[in-house]
Amino acid sequence: MAAPIQSGFVSQLKRYYALYTGGFIGFVVMLSILEQMGVPNKILGYIFLGVTVMLYAGIGILSRTSDVAEYYVAGRRVPAFFNGMAIGADWMSAASYIGLAGTLYLSGYDGLAFVLGWTGGFVLVALLLAPYLRKFGQFTIPDFLGARYGGSIPRSIGVFAAILCSFTYVIAQIYGVGLITSRFTGLDFGMGVFVGLGSILVCSFLGGMRAVTWTQVAQYVILIVAYMIPVIWLSVKHTGNPVPQIAYGYVLEKVTAREQVLNDPDTPEGAREAEVRAIFKQRQAAEESKLQALENGGNAYLVAEKNKLAQTAAGLKASADADPQTLADADQAVADFPADVAAAHSAWKAAAESDKSKAAPIIAHAEPFAGPDEATRNKKRKNFLALVLCLMVGTAALPHILMRFYTTPSVKEARESVFWSLLFISLLYITAPALAVLAKYDVYTLLVGSSFSELPSWVHAWASVDKSLMSVTDINRDGIVQLAEVTIGGDLIVLATPEIAGLPYVVTALVAAGGLAAALSTADGLMLTISNSLSHDVYYKMIDPKAPTSRRLFIAKALLLGVAVFAAYITSLKPGDILFLVGAAFSLASSAFFPALALGVFWKRANKAGAILGMVGGLAVCMYYMYITYPFFGVNAPLWWDINPISAGIFGMLTGFIGVIVGSLLTPAPDKSIQDMIDNVRYPNLKNTIRNEAA
Repeated sequence: MAAPIQSGFVSQLKRYYALYTGGFIGFVVMLSILEQMGVPNKILGYIFLGVTVMLYAGIGILSRTSDVAEYYVAGRRVPAFFNGMAIGADWMSAASYIGLAGTLYLSGYDGLAFVLGWTGGFVLVALLLAPYLRKFGQFTIPDFLGARYGGSIPRSIGVFAAILCSFTYVIAQIYGVGLITSRFTGLDFGMGVFVGLGSILVCSFLGGMRAVTWTQVAQYVILIVAYMIPVIWLSVKHTGNPVPQIAYGYVLEKVTAREQVLNDPDTPEGAREAEVRAIFKQRQAAEESKLQALENGGNAYLVAEKNKLAQTAAGLKASADADPQTLADADQAVADFPADVAAAHSAWKAAAESDKSKAAPIIAHAEPFAGPDEATRNKKRKNFLALVLCLMVGTAALPHILMRFYTTPSVKEARESVFWSLLFISLLYITAPALAVLAKYDVYTLLVGSSFSELPSWVHAWASVDKSLMSVTDINRDGIVQLAEVTIGGDLIVLATPEIAGLPYVVTALVAAGGLAAALSTADGLMLTISNSLSHDVYYKMIDPKAPTSRRLFIAKALLLGVAVFAAYITSLKPGDILFLVGAAFSLASSAFFPALALGVFWKRANKAGAILGMVGGLAVCMYYMYITYPFFGVNAPLWWDINPISAGIFGMLTGFIGVIVGSLLTPAPDKSIQDMIDNVRYPNLKNTIRNEAA
């Protein structure tokens, strides 16, 4: 009877979500009509964000449950198609939705490492982990580690690692929520973070994995529709072709031609660009001179420089000729002056690096591993390959993604859900490069060359949110915008593209709703991973194994609330850019989990001592390398083999494999029951298969 019941359940789900998708498209059409009728943009933005959040909240409330299996693994009855869609939403984080196209915009060819790594990772998931983890039939990844290696130590290390990489990842998602909320509601960024937090909690608090699953399916529909519409619109606008992947090559040719014009000092536009770059070159030299003087003079030089600024500001105030803007800039320079030598060194070094990048000619978007010399090109090539490998392995080890494979009815559907998830994810990933090129062409042709007196409203709107995301400054005072005078953060590209292209406001609001859906869906899964690890693996498995269901769920929900508030507080401090935080999460996951998970499935000799040594060693090496090389921490140690800190997982993963292998070979093999369990998972006979599927 199970198969007919499951078939009826799938048919019912397809009917519900087909109606939901049609209703959402109708809602977008209705708002488009309201825009044409003159309804203010701000009200449309509130309606868009408010209705979608209320929709997610409604699904979360309807999916509330007090059943442990439903709360932790959605009752293990999520069909492969819908699990693939939920994984797609869980995976399509703020980094993918907001950050990927922005990274491709800024980095060109080199940014394809993210597309290759994130997509290729699902091949590893399908081949190495998903079906076997489902066959083990646990609730969490630390649960698997505890069952496979025995004892509470591997489980405890797994809990720590799951919390660490999930918390790092969730900060990036809440940052995206705060960015969207503050831009489209007018709230302060910090307040926007906490408002967005309520949206995250209402989806997962009452129903756990059950609520998160069905909310994520709904969120995937919104985010993919929101992502595709502006890209298709731009594609038709520039090429007449509604397939952006096909239009991509044609627009890339136009971008390349535009880059050549802006790099040529013999053209009028190129001459103005060269003038601005020369000014940045002078600024770079001045910043480097200040750094050298700081190293020689220390605090005495710092005090003298601050006194000079203060005297200049006082002189301007005493002058009758000084305009208000000059006075304001002078006062701001005094207020922003570094408080100590360390802060001055960090700020001036960052300014010198920024000026250096602005002084350089435009790097061709389509040129692989561009650089002035072979050493630079080799370094870029090495980091490209390291990042691809790190992201692939990290994808195959992220706890919040692997947890989703516990929710399918069978091992077969776990495999199928990988296929569906890869299909749904690819829809966005093969579109992101086209979006980056279309947005770059609009910036090169619509913004560059325009007048400062007629800057579009979106420039001022985004600059008010965060000047590191958007700023345009007339460096050479000619009243014309040059490319070198424009600062656009990668996190801005997707959200601002409709405004840059002059599309209707309803498209802008739609993209914001899609970005919010992407950030919320991933944040839900990550917070659930953290709270479940603490409530199930620590409290239930290690502290109180006899705890009743009601207490277990109360603990899980209380921890979920605490984690959410703490994550929102940390995010409000803006600890780093979205893409690095996400990259750090992948490095941590690949270092802590992948060796122990892969060898735990495919090598029966792997044992408790090896798992402990591998996980601790891999995680320690990865964290150490990120700490000494990432500028945020201020240590600034030399890179190992020129590998950037975002790919620290390369060193951690290698250490992890060595640790598991050496530790296992130096200590006794696991007992026969563990080895039989591994055989059953990898080569199940029919009897065991039936028994485990029923479980």
